[in-house]
Amino acid sequence: MSLRDRFSKFSGKTRFVVSRVFIHLAGDEIAPMLGVLNRVVREAIDADGDLEVLGEGLVSVCQNLLQMSTYWQSAGNEGDVVWDEGEAGDYVNELFTDSAQRYMSEIDPTQDIGSDEPLSLPVTRNLVIMLAVAFEGESPDLENNLADMEALEYGLKALINLHYQEKLRAIQIHFSPAKLGDELNGEQLLLNFPELIPL
Repeated sequence: MSLRDRFSKFSGKTRFVVSRVFIHLAGDEIAPMLGVLNRVVREAIDADGDLEVLGEGLVSVCQNLLQMSTYWQSAGNEGDVVWDEGEAGDYVNELFTDSAQRYMSEIDPTQDIGSDEPLSLPVTRNLVIMLAVAFEGESPDLENNLADMEALEYGLKALINLHYQEKLRAIQIHFSPAKLGDELNGEQLLLNFPELIPL
């Protein structure tokens, strides 16, 4: 714990963590994950961004990611600890804007991808998922370097636990490509997601 952390804890301030995790999946079998992501986004839009609905969506995404660990290729994460709710909110907004502007991450809520339907459009072999959260307190498993298979697994489980502990204050889910038929090739991946480190 840094001197600032100790001082802020001593003065009774609330500790907020803002964290963003990048996960790159690759393979011919990643289409069902696109279906999960689109369903979660539609539910969040229908619920007008309700945090409980977003939290359940985050849990669903994390559980599916954990089941698809054989397709994990690279990962990265970033974040910060702040002691002011307004500052945490500003950082969350900054991450939201950045994630939304990433290559091919503009979501089309009208698009319907059933995870068990045959797909007639070409499906990308690469998928990057960006999960950003703000939460109260601490989570060592998320405040760690997640560019490691085991660390990433613990980090995803920590996100699930934070939802059930009702500590999440903001949740964002972005992914690229977000539209069916769009493809993300290796060069675009390197250019637009420099945070990714091979697992």
